[in-house]
Amino acid sequence: MLLAMLVAFGLGTLTHAQDNKPADAAAPAATADAAAPAADAAPAAEEPKLDTGSTAWMITATVLVIMMAVPGLALFYGGLVRTKNMLSILMQVFVTFSMLSVLWAVLGYSLAFSEGNAIFGGMGKAFLSGVTPDSLQGVIPEYVFLTFQLTFASITPALIVGGFAERIKFSAVLWFMALWMLLVYAPIAHMVWGGGYLGTLGAKDFAGGTVVHINAGIAALVGCIVLGKRIGYGREAMPPHSLTMTMIGASLLWVGWFGFNVGSELAVDGVAGLVLVNTQVATAAAVLGWMFIEWMVKGKPSMLGAASGAIAGLVAITPACGFIGPMGSIILGLIAGVVCFWAVTGLKRMFGYDDSLDVFGVHGVGGIIGAILTGVLMSSDLGGVGYAEGVTMGTQLWNQIVAVLVTIVWCGVVSLILYKIIDMVIGLRVTEDKEREGLDITEHGETAYHA
Repeated sequence: MLLAMLVAFGLGTLTHAQDNKPADAAAPAATADAAAPAADAAPAAEEPKLDTGSTAWMITATVLVIMMAVPGLALFYGGLVRTKNMLSILMQVFVTFSMLSVLWAVLGYSLAFSEGNAIFGGMGKAFLSGVTPDSLQGVIPEYVFLTFQLTFASITPALIVGGFAERIKFSAVLWFMALWMLLVYAPIAHMVWGGGYLGTLGAKDFAGGTVVHINAGIAALVGCIVLGKRIGYGREAMPPHSLTMTMIGASLLWVGWFGFNVGSELAVDGVAGLVLVNTQVATAAAVLGWMFIEWMVKGKPSMLGAASGAIAGLVAITPACGFIGPMGSIILGLIAGVVCFWAVTGLKRMFGYDDSLDVFGVHGVGGIIGAILTGVLMSSDLGGVGYAEGVTMGTQLWNQIVAVLVTIVWCGVVSLILYKIIDMVIGLRVTEDKEREGLDITEHGETAYHA
């Protein structure tokens, strides 16, 4: 009921703004001098042209984001779980990424990037209707653009599995991810990047702070609460089984993230260079911020903390990377490292939820920090690119807060509904015996390691 009301509200009140130029707008005004030369007429708008350099880079960026998911995210998550659940987490990431790649081509791309209303795109490009090798998105082929966006749509749901790792049915994962991508990811992507409400409002999200990270973090938080805690959580030790593997995964994510962020410029230009340096220095600063606060609080700096700090910095800089300067990026990274450390320790302990791999604490909280501080740090006085004409810091900050709140509410409500429906139909959680034995054997019939 609530979902239907939200959709109806969007359809009825927030129609997608379109730039409909009057048919005679380009016609020269009539004058007494009928013999005026044609050169005096307004020049026709230049047709967009394919840029081979930008196209080559975007293909590379797309492959880098694929590397982020498999193997990067899979190994990062795989090292964090217990040995008996290693293959299950690899399987969840691997198959989620594969399934949603297909679903994006069939429906997701159209719902996010075709003409629609303020919340949903339409069905004009379902099954990639009308997309040809000659159609362009800016200066790159549309096929390249939609594949680049496919990687975002496929890795975002894969992030969620860390929230309920080690206790969910594989079949439930597949059903939830498919529905979530269509009903949560695609609408938020349309609202931010596809001409919908948040983009029209003026909210800034360069590469996915709201669309990817807050979205995934909130869905993971709702999921871990709905499923409940793992058996023995808080009473039994549940250490990562391979921090070496986690460090390898984090490093692959760091490298691949340059495709994620720099690729979001969709061209090879000066802004792409700005995004490059911002992504690097923010991430490095977050590693240091997390490490030093952990050192102060716990007495020793850890490899897990350094790797987690890197991900926190990458998350926080994602929405801001094309709008702020390098010094602002360092400040943002330091803040993200410290606050995300608190989120996965103090905040998590305070509320007692079992977010297995700290998806909310790193992606959710880091995304919120990055999205909101974008509105501050993009000020030209702080080294950023500055605001649009007539926009003040207060206005931009409010737009960022609205974008964060809309994402949290839409994702939280729709995710909760999906979890409840799937739980009623097929059940979300494995039995206690299966959970104790481990999901590798009970769900997939194999083990990661042999004695």
